[in-house]
Amino acid sequence: MTIAASSALRDKSTLVIERVTKVYKMGEQEVHALKGVSLTINAGEYVAIMGPSGSGKSTLMNMIGCLDVPSSGTYHLEGQSVGQMSEDQLATIRNQKIGFVFQTFNLVPRVSIFSNVELPLIYKGVSKAERIKIVDSAIESVNLTSHKNHKPNELSGGQRQRVAIARALVCNPSIILADEPTGNLDTKTGNDIMAILDGLHAKGHTIVLVTHEDDIAAHALRVVRLKDGIIESDKPQTAKPAHPQTAQID
Repeated sequence: MTIAASSALRDKSTLVIERVTKVYKMGEQEVHALKGVSLTINAGEYVAIMGPSGSGKSTLMNMIGCLDVPSSGTYHLEGQSVGQMSEDQLATIRNQKIGFVFQTFNLVPRVSIFSNVELPLIYKGVSKAERIKIVDSAIESVNLTSHKNHKPNELSGGQRQRVAIARALVCNPSIILADEPTGNLDTKTGNDIMAILDGLHAKGHTIVLVTHEDDIAAHALRVVRLKDGIIESDKPQTAKPAHPQTAQID
């Protein structure tokens, strides 16, 4: 890809990863987790990243989520070069441009659902009055208004994941990055969560889904498969219809 072509592509893409490597040093050994990966995801896409243990998908997820930086190569998020950013700059990008949904929910156990969803807005410096409006709307969108004063341990696993999705939405991120979002849930509850993600995509959100389950990846419109630190395949697919009895985002 020429420099001119690459620049033009970045203008219309949410993220562009070019020839990225990641090397971890473990004592005297080096582990090459990514070996020259190139990947472009345009705004509004719904992409599943798959691969067996050790394939590099977790490293790639960390790269996309600005939780790690490349050893070599480049990563541009909405035209901004991520690789040379400071920790503070990376934290700002994570807070403002990426909404995370983790398998383990990552909620703060001692505070209410409202306070959990509010946290990214506090870090962003949003006023209290505006925070209340945004958080109430996000919690309502995942059908948890009646639970907003509860603490996480008072909710089911599916409800906790709904809280995580609400928290991911409050800063209006460019990307929603979902890491095994149904991994700790039963099948029906997992279907409910995937229907919410499907609904978000239908409303224009960019979704990047990291999973090892084919039935979860079936919701995406594109599947990227990694093996031994390289992209083995990158193919479009027809998404699986949302479960007919699951909740939708308004």
